Amino acid sequence: MSEFKPEKLTVQYLPPASVFNPIDNRKYTLTHSDTTGELYLSIGCRYDLEKINMTMRDEVLGEWRRNLGQYTLTGKVYVSGGEFDQQLSNVRFMIFKRELPLALAAMVNGDKGFYTYYPWLLDAPIIICFESIFPEYQQTLYFGTPRQYLIK
Repeated sequence: MSEFKPEKLTVQYLPPASVFNPIDNRKYTLTHSDTTGELYLSIGCRYDLEKINMTMRDEVLGEWRRNLGQYTLTGKVYVSGGEFDQQLSNVRFMIFKRELPLALAAMVNGDKGFYTYYPWLLDAPIIICFESIFPEYQQTLYFGTPRQYLIK
């Protein structure tokens, strides 16, 4: 796993989202540059689809959801919809699993001010869905809580 470097992160709020609103359906779009290692986080009420490279599909999406009064940070990554063969899908799956802690650190630290308003969300579960047509890569995994990724 790569180490999270705050100086490599650029954060953009998509109005009407701000550091303190909304909680429900707050969405994160995390993309990156392979050449510079820069990370780009958009925070809004919608995903920042303009930032997604539809050929690479290496973004990480997240959103706050409430179910029966419990908040969960739910994310998803796109492994394969059929355009990648099984071998390449396996490589993508393994890379996503390895790099997700870095992506989650970027999401949590990029929205650090949000947690000063809603500190109880630091202990909410993080669930990531891996989307693939291959059953072995179509998985939903627990990735801890935002507190684990917060840099003091």
